[in-house]
Amino acid sequence: MSCENNYVNTVVKAIDGKKGKDIQVLDLRELTTLTNYFVIATGGSNKNVQAICDEVEDKMREIGAKMWSKEGYDSGEWILLSYDDVIVHIFQAETREFYKLEHIWKDAPDVDVEDLIQED
Repeated sequence: MSCENNYVNTVVKAIDGKKGKDIQVLDLRELTTLTNYFVIATGGSNKNVQAICDEVEDKMREIGAKMWSKEGYDSGEWILLSYDDVIVHIFQAETREFYKLEHIWKDAPDVDVEDLIQED
């Protein structure tokens, strides 16, 4: 599935640019009114998770996106960034495996991340 959402595209490219791994985008539009998309990614360490977060914030600010909340930055285990219709989850691998958001939202269609990364 492809995605026409500019916020999602910006977030995915920012994560990829800071070496985020296992990027997954879940389309939640038919499942909840909480948000339209989850973007989930893994960083290699708490510093890498924080660097990915910083890059996402910078790139989203550049396109005028308003961040509603940020949680978990200090620990760098799981950072959550909330924007209008996208919630970004940046995990360390062990934390991502423990919470298994992809399993909780298994009915959500996946967006093709490779297509987003290669778009210009």
